Amino acid sequence: MISQVGGVAAPEARWALWGRGFRPFFLGVGVYGALFILAWTAVWRGALRAPAWLYPFPWHGHEMLFGVVAAAIAGFLTTSVPVWTGRPALAGRPLQALFALWLAGRLVMLAAGRLPAALVAAVDVAFLPVLALVLGRSLAGTGQRRNYGIVAIVAALALANASIHAEALGLTRATASRGLRFAVDLVVVLVVVIGGRITPAFTANALRLRGEPAELRSWPALDRLAVAAVVAVAAADLFAPRSAASGVLACVAGLAVAARLAGWQSAKAWRDPLLASLHAGTAWVALGLLLVGAGDLGAGVTWTSGLHALTAGALGSMILAVMTRVALGHTGRPLVLPKGAVGCYLLVHAGAALRVALPLAPVLLQPALMVAAAVVWGAAFALFAVLYAPILVRPRIDGKEG
Repeated sequence: MISQVGGVAAPEARWALWGRGFRPFFLGVGVYGALFILAWTAVWRGALRAPAWLYPFPWHGHEMLFGVVAAAIAGFLTTSVPVWTGRPALAGRPLQALFALWLAGRLVMLAAGRLPAALVAAVDVAFLPVLALVLGRSLAGTGQRRNYGIVAIVAALALANASIHAEALGLTRATASRGLRFAVDLVVVLVVVIGGRITPAFTANALRLRGEPAELRSWPALDRLAVAAVVAVAAADLFAPRSAASGVLACVAGLAVAARLAGWQSAKAWRDPLLASLHAGTAWVALGLLLVGAGDLGAGVTWTSGLHALTAGALGSMILAVMTRVALGHTGRPLVLPKGAVGCYLLVHAGAALRVALPLAPVLLQPALMVAAAVVWGAAFALFAVLYAPILVRPRIDGKEG
């Protein structure tokens, strides 16, 4: 049976969750992102006991990176790589299996201490290597060499996760904190690479549709510098963390990302929330790198401010920016946000800003502000899940596959 949706003929609503990777993984990001940050806040306040895995702070960082962020990466790449290559997309039972592997990782991490540590490690570590294999298979033989680096980043994330579990298993010492920080840097590299492709392209297209000059300025040398600098930051944080070298490289990377953003007509992008969210996410990347650099150079910036500018700010806002756009475009819908969805952006930026500025607040106010930051940030993902669940589980409105 055919119905009309927004003037476009569409099939009667049915279950379409396994049509493309963005559907289950983006929904998982929204639900898990909201619930986990609340659970972590309860652990931090002593209302819940953390799983018996290393100690609470690495558990928190691990689940934000290898739970929330990894799911967002999987949803985006399993959807986009087949578009880039023209290969069949992951769907149906294979997609169900990949999602089940991610979900199993979340469950064993929550049950750590009740399950054998080796089982927890084996189940959780398995997801990213399998994802890398799926992406590599889609890219193989296509000649798209520049995209092989994306598979390499996913594989490196898998190694970072393994190094964290190695310490939890007692096989290594002091690899968890370094592995977590390296994972943050790797995801920032991914954001700088992919954001550097999609943000100016989407901005130019939107300006043309509005009949405005799409005079974006792009300098290939600056693009290469930005990517090379964030890769160098990742290497420095791995081999010489919190040193003068890491500080200088982070500042160079931040300035390069900011300079690149300056050519992307951000002033005109603010009229369109879908575009503005991408520009704001890039601004968070630049700010986070500069704060990290300043802290490493001894400028009095706490390490938590720079770290949370990159994680809660840059990664959180870019994930929502991409999810809100991809979910519309890949379901055949106009690129117009659902009513109230701007709140996702406002909440995630507000939560991140509170967390980054927390060390500046009076000590007596910091616990309350920490809770407020977590609740506001988590509310951004909860709102996404509520508004986008109907979009993610229903078929495309144009009747096409996916």
